[in-house]
Order: sequence, then structure tokens, then C-alpha cells
Amino acid sequence: MKTNYEIRYAAHPEDAKSYDTARLRRDFLIEKVFTADEVNMVYSMYDRMVVGGAMPVAETLRLEAIDPLKAPFFLTRREMGIYNVGGPGVVKAGDAVFELGYKEALYLGSGDREVTFASEDAGNPAKFYFNSLTAHRNYPDKKVTKADAVVAHMGSLEGSNDRNINKMLVNQVLPTCQLQMGMTELLPGSVWNTMPAHVHSRRMEAYFYFEVPEDQAVCHFMGEVDETRHIWMKGDQAVLSPEWSIHSAAATHNYTFIWGMGGENFDYGDQDFSKITDLK
Repeated sequence: MKTNYEIRYAAHPEDAKSYDTARLRRDFLIEKVFTADEVNMVYSMYDRMVVGGAMPVAETLRLEAIDPLKAPFFLTRREMGIYNVGGPGVVKAGDAVFELGYKEALYLGSGDREVTFASEDAGNPAKFYFNSLTAHRNYPDKKVTKADAVVAHMGSLEGSNDRNINKMLVNQVLPTCQLQMGMTELLPGSVWNTMPAHVHSRRMEAYFYFEVPEDQAVCHFMGEVDETRHIWMKGDQAVLSPEWSIHSAAATHNYTFIWGMGGENFDYGDQDFSKITDLK
């Protein structure tokens, strides 16, 4: 197996105004989340969130404590949320074993133990997408399915944003230190998410887009309300969203995305909205 990681530093919004396409993609887009028999991750200075993916095919993969953590185990001072977006797989955390099917999630609390990822079928490998944040205490591990989620239906087909927001690794479902994760599914005929746009300076986010056909794409919008930017993305890619940035997207096909948040509070509704007509 192989572990790949990189560090992404935070950007001031005044500086980000001058970024060209290549710089925006370099600093915020995570193009390669999954590689066969590798663990890929980005250590972001936005609330020190780690965003990554593990795709076990012929091997069982180990979650290694990368050097920036300066810790004996990855979870020594961290909590983690994991979603399986591939075939059936197994996550082991110490002595605990969790079987994860498609779109099922797992919360792992902090503590010194080894974590491994495996697929049940190499011909249909699991793809484990994860977010990790620093943790001040340990909370119990817990598997969470869509049946356990707090579901919010929002939008409409007429507004091209008919969607179900599955709040799964959130404080209404289980205790966490700061991590909050969920999965939003857009219904056929709908392409917009998180519109009207908003920001919440109390926390940052990461987005992972999947169920995007290979010949289709997602346009992720970011930046300040009066100075927006965009990043074109493919399926199975992630993007970092700073606390000063809007985060919205439209695509050429309906899709699903996983959102992960970390920062100051747990209040999902704590958002500073902007009028659609104010976007520039």
C-alpha cells in the first residue's frame, strides 16, 4: 500500500481575488481522492481538516499517522467521519469491525488504535471517503445509515434544486467534538445545491461530489458574494471551502455530494444568506 498526502495552506480572501484558474484548482480542488490500493489525503489549514480517500483493491490499507500530525496514531488527537461510496467494505478500528455498504457512514472517535480499510470484492472495491478534525475528547464509534439520518427535503423541481439532505454524522444523531457530515442527493431534473448562497464564518466545509456521469461535470462556486469564482469538477473529486467563501454548485446532471464541516459550532442553520440577485 501507499499513503500520499499534501498540506494546503489557508488563503486570505483579498489574495484569492487575484488567483487564476490554475491557482484556484491547486489550492482548493482535490482532484485525486481515490487510487487503487492507496490512501490519499490533504491536510488543510482550514480548521486543520484532513480530507481524503482510501480504495482497497488487492490489499488491506492502513490509516497511517502522517508526519504533520506528530502523533503515534492518526486518531490519537482526532475524530473521523467515513462514507463508503463504492462496493461493500470493512473498516476495522482497533478490535471493532464495521461493515459499510454503499452510502453508509461511520464515525470514529479519538484514541490510539490502528484503523484499516478492506473491500469484500476486489472486482467491486469499496471507496472510503473521509473527513477528520481535531478532537478534545473521545466519543463512541458508531455506524450510521440513511435510515438513521435526519432528512430535510428542500427546494423544488421548478427551481432545479429538488433535493434531500441526509444529516448523518451530526449532533442530532450522535455526539462529536466538532465534525458534522451529511449527504445531499439531488433528484433527477435538479442541478443546483445550496442556493441561495451563504457563508458561515464560524466553520469551514469540504464537498465531495459523486454519482456524476463520466461525460458530465459539476461547476462549484466559491469566493465572496461580490467576487465569486468557479471550479469545474468531475465525479469523485472534492473541494475545500474556506469560512469566508460561499459554497454552491450547479451541474450538467443531477448528482450527490457529501459535505463535512468543522469549526466553532454545531448549528446547521447558522448561516449568513445572500440574495441570489446580489451575487457577482
